[in-house]
Amino acid sequence: MAFRLLPPRMAILAPLLAAAGCVAPTGPVEVTRFHLPDTTMLGRGPVAIVPASGMDPASLELRAFAGAVGRELQRLGYREVGAAEAAQVAEVRFERHTAQPERQTGPVSVGVGGSTGSFGSGVGVGLGFNLSGRPKPQTETRLGVMIREKGSGRVVWEGRASFSVRADSPLATTELGAAQLAAGLFRDFPGRSGETVLVKPTP
Repeated sequence: MAFRLLPPRMAILAPLLAAAGCVAPTGPVEVTRFHLPDTTMLGRGPVAIVPASGMDPASLELRAFAGAVGRELQRLGYREVGAAEAAQVAEVRFERHTAQPERQTGPVSVGVGGSTGSFGSGVGVGLGFNLSGRPKPQTETRLGVMIREKGSGRVVWEGRASFSVRADSPLATTELGAAQLAAGLFRDFPGRSGETVLVKPTP
């Protein structure tokens, strides 16, 4: 099933995206991308946007992320079409988790995270200093996109993006979070393969 961008939905999104400039900005978006050495096939031609395996195609949240991805791909030079017409297929997945961070007994905490995909795995380490009171619940949102050749099924590009914000932030919502993650994921496309970077959100 391919997603198609609908003009009425854009009208609904417009005030939400405009409101993004009125809320406290999120921290940097962590982005990791992988691609084949030959990138000449990227950023052009007809592409279909479909839910990744395990994703519910009827999910309104998934459709919001697919819409954000579609807008970025069109900005890069792709033309979004149905699955039957596509030369490439962009598979979209997302995850969102809200948790109450535990108060640390000491002033310093260290976190380690990792992810795997078609091109390999990545590991990140974060160092934090707890100088405040009880931490607020945090929402982490992750977006993953895998672009395949439709005929061969070969993965030609894969990217992952994530950020964390307070659970009560407007950026923890689907619409605003999807737009920020997609913009960060496709910044300087296709990116350096295997490199993890921190992308400052657009104002």
